[in-house]
Amino acid sequence: MKVKSKENASISIMKILCISIILILISGIGVMAVSAKLNNVKIILQNGYEMTVLTSKTKVSDILEENNIILEDDEKSVPGLDEEVSEETSIVIKNKSEQEVQIAQISETGVETSLDDLLKNYAPITEKIVVEQVTIPYETITKEATGSGDETRNKVVQNGQDGLKEITYKIKYQNETEIEKTVLSEVVIKEPVNKIVQIQKVTSRASTTSRSTAVSYGGGKWSYSASDMDLLCAITAQECGSSYSGALAVITTACNRAESAKWKSRGLDPLSQYKAKGQFCYSIDSHWKRKLNGKYSSAVKQAVTDALNGKRNHSYLSFRAAGTHSGELIGCLLYTSPSPRDCS
Repeated sequence: MKVKSKENASISIMKILCISIILILISGIGVMAVSAKLNNVKIILQNGYEMTVLTSKTKVSDILEENNIILEDDEKSVPGLDEEVSEETSIVIKNKSEQEVQIAQISETGVETSLDDLLKNYAPITEKIVVEQVTIPYETITKEATGSGDETRNKVVQNGQDGLKEITYKIKYQNETEIEKTVLSEVVIKEPVNKIVQIQKVTSRASTTSRSTAVSYGGGKWSYSASDMDLLCAITAQECGSSYSGALAVITTACNRAESAKWKSRGLDPLSQYKAKGQFCYSIDSHWKRKLNGKYSSAVKQAVTDALNGKRNHSYLSFRAAGTHSGELIGCLLYTSPSPRDCS
């Protein structure tokens, strides 16, 4: 019985030793696990394959080497090989030609961005060559021609035509969105033709022939520009501007001639008749010029205005200075029928 007791005691000691050793090992492993923190890291390969590894490594290159992942020459990792990673970080293997986008992580504030949304920024960039035709607008060039006068006339010498050019662009797209546009070349297909406008100063008091066609005539009434009206009044005042009736008689004579078939060769309006050679003071002397710019009475202007609107105070076609000749005296002039000289 003593021998058996000794054997039992030896077995008990052995069990205690084994249990102690196991406990020591477990404690050591626990200490190692605590001292070396393990992180869950997701690795996404270029072909889309995903793997999650448990590692104590924090450097990207060490994690890839630990998992037997070797990068090809045209591949890179995001984050870079020399960067450190932490818990819940993804390492993406991608082609070097693709645009880099930093992987967002769950922030301390709890804002989360899905990996799918982030990976949209990793979409490949495509390039297209686009050719567009663009209009080249023509320019308007003005040229001044020699001339004198108080009015300006514009004459289109050459009509303008738009040109055409061809522009070649290189456009980059990502996710079907244009992100860059570069001009490669521009070629002019058709040169624009500039519009040329000639500017010439002309006198508002045109010649007898041109004035006849420029007058607006209707119902016995004419209309003139301000400068022409001033000239009519100046000539009328020089002939007889002492009274309204005298001035009306002078302008009436010119109006009667303008409406007479016998006198139409000298003009179709009163001003053209005034300018007819050898008929009124306009072509005989230059005293009428002193009356220009409103240097006549308001009665003269009123008489001219009334005559242009149809008012007449006689039916004669000629007048002369008052003297021994027969005729009707109106104002300061003697009015008669035209002499053969007047109609020649």
